[in-house]
Amino acid sequence: MPTINQLPVLSTISSGDQLPVYSPNNGDARRTSIGSLLTFFQQSFASPTVSTNLYTPGAGFNITVPTPVAEQQWMLIQPAGTLATGTVTLPLNTGVPDGTEVLITSTQTITAFTIALNGAAAIYGNVSTLTAGAAVRYRYYLATNSWYNITNETAGFNAAIQDFLNNPTSANLLAAMTDETGTGLLVFNTSPTLLTPIITNPTVSTGTFTSPALVTPALGTVASGVISACTSTSMVMVTPVIGAATGTSLAVTAAITSSGTAGVGYATGAGGAVTQLTSRTTGVTLNKTTGAITLFSAAGTTVAATFVVTNSTVAATDVIILNQKSGTDLYDLMVTAVAAGSFNLTFRTTGGTATETPVFNFAVIKAVAA
Repeated sequence: MPTINQLPVLSTISSGDQLPVYSPNNGDARRTSIGSLLTFFQQSFASPTVSTNLYTPGAGFNITVPTPVAEQQWMLIQPAGTLATGTVTLPLNTGVPDGTEVLITSTQTITAFTIALNGAAAIYGNVSTLTAGAAVRYRYYLATNSWYNITNETAGFNAAIQDFLNNPTSANLLAAMTDETGTGLLVFNTSPTLLTPIITNPTVSTGTFTSPALVTPALGTVASGVISACTSTSMVMVTPVIGAATGTSLAVTAAITSSGTAGVGYATGAGGAVTQLTSRTTGVTLNKTTGAITLFSAAGTTVAATFVVTNSTVAATDVIILNQKSGTDLYDLMVTAVAAGSFNLTFRTTGGTATETPVFNFAVIKAVAA
């Protein structure tokens, strides 16, 4: 067998050319092709050389990582602004040496980011969003034909948490939570604006609340406050100091009393006045709960006369109070009938006959039969 120096020189090598190889498993020397040897080196060793690939894509891009020839790939994505979607396709698995790494960096946010496998069995630690300045690195493992995330710290979390860590918006945080209540935007403790909150058993030490709507609150002992514009239903007040109160109605189960000099009665605006026309039996109309009736000018007589007072405030169960306000003669005054919307006023002098226009006061006291 000739020595190596005696062999002819081969100036051009092809993948089919043969090399002698000693095989310990077989215990003898065998031959293999240049192509098979190259494949072995590509699959068994990854060169530390980094190949940088710069791209300036638009929305909806699909960039394929070049099939490495014993080198690492850096995919530098530099779009003009935020992109809604984008895809990076990994190199074909049949041409990827074991341990090959692909580094992907984006200078702008890619909201919906996709990594396509291109023949690999799986990818672990996949991300669905790349934020501006973020990077993710994947390493290929030949034995499982899979890519593994070896840089991005979100890889161990579920997809919702990964989305939040890559793009920390209120919506992504809400999606990542499992025991939340309510919806909307994240709230911090300084000057927040809360929309229709439901607050259960709050303890508030200080603060100012504007226009809160409280439903069945237990206020406890209230030191001070202004309730001039409040509307309350079934409020229980114990010994309140009301002051000058106004309202449309008041219903009580005990007596209404007054210890002041003003007494209990009607306020200004409740009363009115009317003058009788034609004769002293001519009816009058005055729709007030209290007021004054001026009789027609005529001579007094001890013979009783009656006229109707039409009054829409009167109920059939009400009590009418009468008294003489003015006049020379003295009059007996009686209410001889009460109906819904009217009462009969009967009068006579006690002996006088003066011709004059006496004035009678009346007041309606609201009453019920049961």
